Amino acid sequence: MKRPLAYITAAWSGDPCAATDQAAEYCRSVYEAGFSPICPALFLPLFLNDGVPEEHKNGIDMGRDLLRRSRVLVVCGHTVTESMKNDIAVAQRLGITATTLEGILTVKGQGRGKHGR
Repeated sequence: MKRPLAYITAAWSGDPCAATDQAAEYCRSVYEAGFSPICPALFLPLFLNDGVPEEHKNGIDMGRDLLRRSRVLVVCGHTVTESMKNDIAVAQRLGITATTLEGILTVKGQGRGKHGR
C-alpha cells in the first residue's frame, strides 16, 4: 500500500534535543495512522545553519516544496506559531487538507489518547 505524504508542523522547542524527540514522536504517530511523515524540522537542522540568512531561506523553501507534495498537513501540539500559520495558509491556498494529529488518529480509528500512545 502506498502511504500518502503527511507534512508535520508544530511549535518546536528551542532545545534541539527536545524538538527532535517531539518530531520523532509526531512522525511515529502519523506513520502508525497510515501516512508517510514529512518533517523538515527533524532533518534540515542536521545540515543547514539557521543562523545564516541564505540557509534559513533555503530551509523555508525546501519545506514549502515538501508541503506542496503532501496530501495532508498535520498540525501538532496545542500552540500555533507564525510559522505554523504560514504552513496552514500555504496548504489552504494549494487545496491541501489540514488537520490536527488528534484528528488524523481519530479518523484512522487509532485515537489512543495523547500523541496516539
